Amino acid sequence: MQAALHLVYPPQCLSCGEVVETDFALCPACWRDTPFIAGLVCDGCGTPLPGEDAGPVHCDDCLTIARPWAQGRAALLYSGKARDLTLALKHGDRTELARPAARWLHRAALPILRPGMIVAPVPLHWLRLLRRRYNQSALLSSSLSRLAGLDHIPDLLLRARCTPTQDGRDRDGRFRNVTGAIRAHPRHASRLKDAEILLIDDVMTSGATLAAATEACLAAGATRVSVAVLARVAKDA
Repeated sequence: MQAALHLVYPPQCLSCGEVVETDFALCPACWRDTPFIAGLVCDGCGTPLPGEDAGPVHCDDCLTIARPWAQGRAALLYSGKARDLTLALKHGDRTELARPAARWLHRAALPILRPGMIVAPVPLHWLRLLRRRYNQSALLSSSLSRLAGLDHIPDLLLRARCTPTQDGRDRDGRFRNVTGAIRAHPRHASRLKDAEILLIDDVMTSGATLAAATEACLAAGATRVSVAVLARVAKDA
């Protein structure tokens, strides 16, 4: 049946629409132009670093800013085609992108996955969820949890207030904007106690939103929190 469908509707590149061999794939040209993160990365946020693998190292941002989470990884640099794909998932109703994006994210997050982790997305406020109709981070976390064989709790955290967009704010402004905006869902208090959490988001810029989400988990009794994002905004991006 799948082969017959491909004769009528051949698979198309996720980015440019060119015909490809398999579903949910990039054509060779778009693959080359998509900045996947590989090699030595910051153990705190996943941004690529010069040099070769030599144990845990940290970028300047993670040395300067106290990260409340233990480890972090990212699949892509937020630039070029990676930026286009991330925005298409977030704002363009391209929910089908979550499936391949979760595979890329799973591959990047493998070094920080631990048995028994609970996977959860950074939450959207209900008003924003109503307008957008889906939480792109929850789509990613759901797919990644299945790939990793880990429990998924999509409403582990709640947005206590609808924060204005982070766009255009400096680092300090981003942190102020989300202070106290995220809390643990009372329904899952028992699951958070002594748990290890993997938080999923689509993009990390300053890390302010992930820090607020991490602090909410730790305040509710989690023992360890790690983070994984589809795309990382890096200084050289």
